[in-house]
Amino acid sequence: MLPLLGAEMRDELSSESAALGDEPAIRAILEEVCRVTGMGFAAMARVTEERWIACQVVDRIEFGMNPGDELDINTTICNDIRQSGQAVVIDDVRGHADWRTHPVPMLYGFESYASFPIFLEDGRFFGTLCAIDPRPHSVAVAAVVEAMERMARQLSALLGSKVAIHG
Repeated sequence: MLPLLGAEMRDELSSESAALGDEPAIRAILEEVCRVTGMGFAAMARVTEERWIACQVVDRIEFGMNPGDELDINTTICNDIRQSGQAVVIDDVRGHADWRTHPVPMLYGFESYASFPIFLEDGRFFGTLCAIDPRPHSVAVAAVVEAMERMARQLSALLGSKVAIHG
């Protein structure tokens, strides 16, 4: 079972995050992420120092997450991305010495992972565009990385006016 934080954690930030993601263009980008990567789950997440909140998801693998759902920030790789500003891409967790014993892939049961930072037009970090799958996928190739970077920029542009309105 996915270790989501309870409904009691729902507040203005989680509601606002889900509202930001409630746009057909964002869902279309996440569908494209799944197509390009071959992975079954894609999300746009709002990531702060203390929180990871799903803004929008495409879930073809029954991962069990919906917009507004929240993970403990300390159980995510997205927190590392927030700190470094750099993408993390893993083709095959079991085949990668640095990741095969890492607690996050073990907790969530994924074998492939790709997550890219989303920076707002003013340079502030918003969150991540991420994809996971329980099977290995070749995602660390230039064409996939470039496509994910482009889609993260598209999300940034879509968020630009909405973030100014919402917060």
